[in-house]
Amino acid sequence: MKAQKIIAGASALIVLGAGSLFLTRGGMPSGDGEAHAAAPAFVMPVPVASVVKKTIPVTLDYSARTESLQNVTLQTRVSGYLMQQVAADGADVKAGDLLYKIDPRDYEAALDQAKAQAQRESAALDYARGNLDRGAKLSKTGFLAKDSFDQRRSTLEQAEAAVAAARATVRAAQLNLEYTEIRAPFSGRIGRNQAAIGTMVGVGGAVLNTLVQLDPIYVTFNPSETDLAAIDEARKIGPVRVEILMAGQAPARRQGKLSFLNNIVDQATGTITARALIENHDHALLPGQYVRIRLHLRDEPGALMVPQAALGSSQLGKYLYVVGKDNVVEQRVVSLGAMHEGLVVIEKGVAEGDQVIDGNLQKIGPGMPVRALPHS
Repeated sequence: MKAQKIIAGASALIVLGAGSLFLTRGGMPSGDGEAHAAAPAFVMPVPVASVVKKTIPVTLDYSARTESLQNVTLQTRVSGYLMQQVAADGADVKAGDLLYKIDPRDYEAALDQAKAQAQRESAALDYARGNLDRGAKLSKTGFLAKDSFDQRRSTLEQAEAAVAAARATVRAAQLNLEYTEIRAPFSGRIGRNQAAIGTMVGVGGAVLNTLVQLDPIYVTFNPSETDLAAIDEARKIGPVRVEILMAGQAPARRQGKLSFLNNIVDQATGTITARALIENHDHALLPGQYVRIRLHLRDEPGALMVPQAALGSSQLGKYLYVVGKDNVVEQRVVSLGAMHEGLVVIEKGVAEGDQVIDGNLQKIGPGMPVRALPHS
């Protein structure tokens, strides 16, 4: 009986083991089965932007320097003691404003003396003219010799010459008196005073100050000879507009027109001197200042543009990743044009409406599936 129980227990274990084996192979999948099952492909989310068609300005940019239209040294035209500096150093002045004054008393006295001499000569002329008239009557009746009459006529002519000389002396004295006041020949800004009050200044020897014109102002630059054809074509259409980009300022703050293009190319540099005339009402631009100048040549309609961030580089050149059929990445080698406001012109390689990828470029490649994310 005991032997039969042992055999029955062994049979039960065999049956349970077989059932367990059946469940492992034919029932629920094991861990190895999960490893061999096919996993779905990962789809990279990428930001995209549409290729847009725009009208953009065609421009040329250059480094440039500002120059004043007029820049003069203020010097004295008469000698004397410097009595007063009317305009402060660095002041903005108008044409005709009084800047300096020399002691005028000597010149006032000289003018008074010249006027008195002119009156004396004028009186002598009146007497000589009357004397000649009387002599003419006497000469006709024979009471005055011809020689005496000729003397009276000579005296009149000498008196006329003396009056002319006296009047010239008056004008010279008047000018010398006016020269004691040094006035601004044009509107601008004066610099630092170079002669102390009370200094004895001489004719043309003493430098008092400098005066520069600030409005308008020149901007001089040197375009390459390879740009001349494009600039000439723009000039044939009309005045070439320019914009000035000042250091530290992103937007253009000054506008003007191209005013001068030299007649010879520098053989050493292959450039030509050009100049633009810029309005400078607030005097923010000063002569000698470094700026950037932008020439507006024309407007180009229908330019295909993409964000600059979408561009990639390889040995083949610049390329774009485009979301193609079935959301698969295509690589397009492109030809680039001008840049404008963060966008770049694509001259060849894409069409309007194409979806270009402008982010995660380092994580994708041709043939990869992607999911386009719209820009926020």
